[in-house]
Amino acid sequence: MPLTGVYFIPTNPQASTTLNTLTERLRATFSDEDITPIGRWALDHKLMRDTPGLLPQPTPQGQRPAQPRYLQLLSLSHYPTHGFIYTSEATEKLTHRPSLSTSASPVPGAASPAQPASAQIGAAGSSPMVMTTVPPAAYKTLFQHFTYACQPIWCHRLTFTVPNGIVYDVGDFRVRMGDVRQTFPAVRPRGAVVEIEWRGPSMVDSLAAVQNRSAASGLRTDSEEAGETGVDDSFLDLEEADVDAEYAATASLIREFWGRLGVPGAREAVLLPDLGKEVKEKLGKMKTGNRGGSGRRREMDEVENLTGYGGVSFENDVDPTAGTDVARQYME
Repeated sequence: MPLTGVYFIPTNPQASTTLNTLTERLRATFSDEDITPIGRWALDHKLMRDTPGLLPQPTPQGQRPAQPRYLQLLSLSHYPTHGFIYTSEATEKLTHRPSLSTSASPVPGAASPAQPASAQIGAAGSSPMVMTTVPPAAYKTLFQHFTYACQPIWCHRLTFTVPNGIVYDVGDFRVRMGDVRQTFPAVRPRGAVVEIEWRGPSMVDSLAAVQNRSAASGLRTDSEEAGETGVDDSFLDLEEADVDAEYAATASLIREFWGRLGVPGAREAVLLPDLGKEVKEKLGKMKTGNRGGSGRRREMDEVENLTGYGGVSFENDVDPTAGTDVARQYME
């Protein structure tokens, strides 16, 4: 699971895009030998919230009304095997709503015509958040379900896209840049986004690769699994503190890289709450030997728990949690 940082540079709707400025700064900072264009990328991000009219009103005794809840759906072209759903944990006070109801953090630069989205969503409080990944088909079906079947309860507020971003390899970093456009409820530019991914030596990335090999072997028959476990015992000495330390060290490298570009006015999402949560869960499973026994059945049970959709499997997705860190950063 690569370690990344996301930077959003908002722009005035009447102003020209900042993407050209970003590209010029990148080429001015690094030599042509260090910069290699390698392709394109895309993003689609939808924000929904429960219908305000259905929320309980304040009581004469001054009781606060229920917090509005938000549902965010994100797809990234560099993680094509699943989509990301960001939700709030269900509580006893929210039992009158579906389990996927949310109170999420703001999309960088998102705003309604009357109020910045950061003010809208930030006022909702700080409910514990849950990240879920689902297969692409289920991702599309979920959005259609909430937009049509649940229209009286849920309201589609905003959609943002990066339709044709550019990807560069710059030394030990992979840089994705793109113009962010709002496509719903009105079409207008919102700014530019930069994703900086560390591609150098990484204990966390190696741990994810080892776990993926273990997952692939778990999908084989028991006789095939007996000859190849795919687990490196050297990772069993790692602790969660080691994961946190690597995230902090890599964040410093990403911030240093961004600082060299000298672009003012950016909103940063680098070290966020719950970053590395899935990596730590994988480490815990490896340390407790959670992959013993029948590999295939255990793997499918884990997938169903991760997606929240019993019976829906990631047929070609060895690691359904890949990209959850960068998804959090985009949705924050």
